[in-house]
Amino acid sequence: MGAFTNLTSADGFTFPAYVAKPEGAPRGALVVLQEIFGVNSHIRSVADRWAARGYLVVAPATFTRVQKDVELGYTGDDMKAGIDLKSRTEALPEPGVMPDIQAAIDYAAKESGGKKVGIFGFCWGGLLTWRAAATLNGLSAAVPYYGGGVTTPAEIARQPQVPLLAHFGDKDAHISVESVKALEKAHPEIEVHLYEADHGFNCDQRGSFDAAASKLADERTQAFFAKHVG
Repeated sequence: MGAFTNLTSADGFTFPAYVAKPEGAPRGALVVLQEIFGVNSHIRSVADRWAARGYLVVAPATFTRVQKDVELGYTGDDMKAGIDLKSRTEALPEPGVMPDIQAAIDYAAKESGGKKVGIFGFCWGGLLTWRAAATLNGLSAAVPYYGGGVTTPAEIARQPQVPLLAHFGDKDAHISVESVKALEKAHPEIEVHLYEADHGFNCDQRGSFDAAASKLADERTQAFFAKHVG
């Protein structure tokens, strides 16, 4: 089980992050970025699972600049609240929450004893993972899961600076298969996988959870991080 600690961004902003540590020396470090539901029980469980695999894992609370202590479920009301929080956060002046993610990367590198750092995230966190791979420092690999917005022309124009593996569902009403193909065509250097699944297929607390797709994506992600992070 992990615990929350406070991190500080380059601009002096302080925010919490959930940190899960492995037994013994870390094989590497990972930053996991939340969906629109906050660093809730699901994100914490993801961090704990990866810590059990030997990684030091940091999950920054990326809504903190607009609202503190966000922990939402997956009901209709919580979904609406999460969408509103995402809109407010995306409306922040540039660079938005990216300095907070950089602070999490730096903390992960330091706390792991200078090991390589990978980053992954889900939904909105997948979009932030994509942006981090193109704009932030200190990363060795990135894995966005069904990142909403990644396949828009403005985001496709970004250039990831590290090896990148991307997971999408072919039943995702928010991300068309055609746009995923456009991303793949524009970035032949990245590894893209489409699953017979809906948006949110990795989250076992959501109705869209797909056990087979989640398992396969997880296996691919484990292999990817083992190769590029440690």
